[in-house]
Amino acid sequence: MSYAVEGCVATVLAVLAAAWLFRPWRELAVPTIERVDPEQARPGWQGKLRPDPAPPVVAEGRIFCMDPATGFVIDTLEADTPLTIHAKITAAAEAQSALRTASWPKRRQFLRTLRAWVMRDMETLARIACRDTGKTAIDAAFGELLTTCAKLNWTLSNGEKVLRSETRSGNLLLAHKRCTVVHEPLGVVAACVSWNYPVHNMLGPIISAVFAGNAILVKCSEHVAWTSQQIILGVHRCLAACGLPTELVQLVVCAPEHAESLTRDPRLAHITFIGSDRVGRAVALAAAPQLTATTLELGGKDPAVILPGTDLAFFGSMFMRACFQAMGQNCIGIERFIVPRNQTDALVNVVRDRIAALRCGSTLDETRFGTHRPGADAVDCGAMISDARFAELEALIDDAVQHGARLVLGGHRMRHGRWPLGYYFAPTLLTHVTPAMKIAQEELFAPVFLVMSYDTVDEAVGIANSTPYGLGSSVFGPSRTTCHEVAARLECGMVNINDFGISYLNQGLPFGGCKDSGYGRFAGPEGLLGLTRPKAMTEDWAFGIVQTSIPPVVDYPVRDTAKSWTFLHGLVRLAFGTPIERVRGMLGVLRASM
Repeated sequence: MSYAVEGCVATVLAVLAAAWLFRPWRELAVPTIERVDPEQARPGWQGKLRPDPAPPVVAEGRIFCMDPATGFVIDTLEADTPLTIHAKITAAAEAQSALRTASWPKRRQFLRTLRAWVMRDMETLARIACRDTGKTAIDAAFGELLTTCAKLNWTLSNGEKVLRSETRSGNLLLAHKRCTVVHEPLGVVAACVSWNYPVHNMLGPIISAVFAGNAILVKCSEHVAWTSQQIILGVHRCLAACGLPTELVQLVVCAPEHAESLTRDPRLAHITFIGSDRVGRAVALAAAPQLTATTLELGGKDPAVILPGTDLAFFGSMFMRACFQAMGQNCIGIERFIVPRNQTDALVNVVRDRIAALRCGSTLDETRFGTHRPGADAVDCGAMISDARFAELEALIDDAVQHGARLVLGGHRMRHGRWPLGYYFAPTLLTHVTPAMKIAQEELFAPVFLVMSYDTVDEAVGIANSTPYGLGSSVFGPSRTTCHEVAARLECGMVNINDFGISYLNQGLPFGGCKDSGYGRFAGPEGLLGLTRPKAMTEDWAFGIVQTSIPPVVDYPVRDTAKSWTFLHGLVRLAFGTPIERVRGMLGVLRASM
């Protein structure tokens, strides 16, 4: 007998092992797509220098694409008009029918093709991202490549489990019923995304929308029109290679005054917006009359609460990356370092020399990605997207100094020796900042290491919660218990303990904030489910054999109100009461039914 049992167990294990080993064979093959390799993204590329002063980014129906790090003109593109936006929504709606019923293997094939493209051409994609934004290739690897691959892998592994139909338990009254929730595609959705991570901000919404069965229009910022065009070219090649219509994914690039042609269109079922508080409110207002659902990820003023006893030297590199990643143009970068008063000078000593040593420049200066000229490979920080806010930044810093802050380093725009037409702001260190200062309340989106001091942990929490924003946050400290206690009191959507922004590498976590940082979540199960319409379904378990009928005692016309009430009174007690009440309820039901 034991041999028979052992044989059965061995057989079962062998079958399970075979199923696991051969699972990849059940997936559709990943096709190879043609490379996206524009001349402007190649090492050593040089363009024509823009005029000085720079022309408007959008003028006369054209978009002037410029490299903010060098001043080179990248390209000139046609801007969308209300007519072309309308036509793109129409094309997306027509194409969505082909995806609505697409199998999970077909949807995974598209994502696996995207992943193969990103993995094969990651260096080219990094250079593409650098060209429009002025960031460095290292910043692109952190914010564009790692995050995109994390989203692809999580969706491939978990997307079907999140979106497939699920059976939910009912109660005693529904014992003969199967209760199911079906997650249906919304149809056509839109994503209006910011310029700071143009590759990931394009691909992220596309990954979620298409896997959930939707067509999508992505409206990019006019500042990154060229990068977005290159990315959409690759996406279309992936779609076509998988036998899906390229019209499923549309790119919209338009003047700001034409954006409402998209956001007010009643054919959109959902809008995801990533950007400023001011523009996000306008998008929500535009969507409201059509009852279009919105997810808003707006500004942030993320704090890092540094608890007493924290090893500042150990976390120094973390603090530097948290502040100066993408020159501070990072929605979940740290904008306020809140430190014990007796450790303020120690924190300054840890970061001051490192900030002073930061070298700004273009990715074209980097040996691997640029000109390969002798002495290159000396770039830590890229450029800002434009100089539009330089005067405002300088005014905020001056105001803080006038009210008692100390400017240790930077605080001004800088003229780059090699790239005089580039948009560079000096990496800045500002200490002794208080919550009452304007600079402590407004999102800077700039390379400013802002230090605020406190005397008690309660005061630190108060400082952290003192702004209108509540996106991300960090807590640094030697005690896990204390870190968790502080994290629980922070008013925000995300907390990282002894780290910053790392939660974004787990795309199974919801991303979003509270207060003026917006509402709703993208990423994780919450993000995927937000792009579907839940439909509740009930049916008899033994279909056609056991069927629901109305008991005669409560059938229309009611013959005896007293008996009907006794029956229903007993039914409530039978279904939802305590054990004794259920017995009494059953007796009442039987008595009324006789």
